[in-house]
Amino acid sequence: MQRTPCEDLQYLSGFANEFASQALPGSLPQGCNSPQQVPYGLYAEQLSGTAFTVPRHEQRRSWLYRIRPSALHPRFERLARQPLTAAGAVPTPNRLRWNPQPMPAEPTDFIDGWLPMAANAPADAPSGVSIYLYAANRSMQRAFFNADGELLLVPQQGRLRLVTELGVLELGPLEIAVVPRGMKFRVELPDGEARGYLAENHGASLRIPDLGPIGSNGLANPRDFLTPVAHYEDITGPVQLVQKYLGQLWGCELNHSPLDVVAWHGNNVPYKYDLRTFNTLGTVSYDHPDPSIFTVLTSPSSVPGMANIDFVIFPPRWMVAENTFRPPWFHRNLMNEFMGLIAGAYDAKAEGFLPGGASLHPCMSAHGPDAETCEKAIAAHLTPHKIDGTMAFMFETSQVLRPSQQAMSSPQLQDRYDQCWATLATTFNPQRS
Repeated sequence: MQRTPCEDLQYLSGFANEFASQALPGSLPQGCNSPQQVPYGLYAEQLSGTAFTVPRHEQRRSWLYRIRPSALHPRFERLARQPLTAAGAVPTPNRLRWNPQPMPAEPTDFIDGWLPMAANAPADAPSGVSIYLYAANRSMQRAFFNADGELLLVPQQGRLRLVTELGVLELGPLEIAVVPRGMKFRVELPDGEARGYLAENHGASLRIPDLGPIGSNGLANPRDFLTPVAHYEDITGPVQLVQKYLGQLWGCELNHSPLDVVAWHGNNVPYKYDLRTFNTLGTVSYDHPDPSIFTVLTSPSSVPGMANIDFVIFPPRWMVAENTFRPPWFHRNLMNEFMGLIAGAYDAKAEGFLPGGASLHPCMSAHGPDAETCEKAIAAHLTPHKIDGTMAFMFETSQVLRPSQQAMSSPQLQDRYDQCWATLATTFNPQRS
């Protein structure tokens, strides 16, 4: 992928910067977004990711200069094969954990490979999130866009090649990508199969969090976010275009590729980020900061400081705190936590939480390290040590996550998850200080 300064996603830090790219010289109009005559005989089209009248710093929109306008399509028809949904999910206060989902036995592309895990709002709500696992073993032969929200993709196994309207993004495990609501794209599988996690954000667009007292450096840096350069397909022939609309799939057949944008500018763009570039912060004295210190991206809610969704990672890092219980402490939380493991082992669990697996800890459910991890941490000699070879993450949201019926009936659901705390010993002794 070609990288230039104009393709750093600086707008994620709260600015309304614009980015631009062109696949043919002179194809990007100058001085007018929608000129009477666009260079090369292209059509001008705007893709708006926010309402027209939101504050300027919240605006997300891009101008696309394409071979054919998106309006050139026939009637969409509801597809016979529909995705599994979180409809009918029942809230539960119980802690849940799943083993990794197997790869599909039948040919399955990215669209058909979604498994709903949990949601806290219907697809037409102005806030909330839906969480899925994906598993696929066939590259897409069709194009797709999601009318229900922007997509945060977290690969766990296998690379993805995202061919979008604005260009190509290639990513693998330990990288993430975000595709805006309504952006058309195709997912190809360079390794033949792929598995990972998806968050469908129905609320405010994701952005990197404000740093506050941290200052100007730390966490995810804007310079490390990459957008694609312009890349277009001038292909004729039948192509199915599928959209996800209120949780259902609708399709129509085009006689051309819809990925035909020759030039573009704006800030409503797909982007990728390498989690290994995250600047991890921590304590050098005692205790350790709240997990919010590991936030990569956030979607704010209407309540200041309370996220619609945070994307948080637990990367390799040094542990140096004095007189401190070093694994994540026991806690109860207002937020709802859906966790996944991309690689390695998670430092709060000795076993049972595997790469490709997941867990759900609802609002105010008590959780923390399992008995074995706790016992070892209490007895450990506190010398500096590095947690390495691992990458766990969390989708954290202020609204209650309801697990789907499919997740609750999945054979990968662990029916004895609570037992990992059952052997916590009572060590209280009133005679011992």
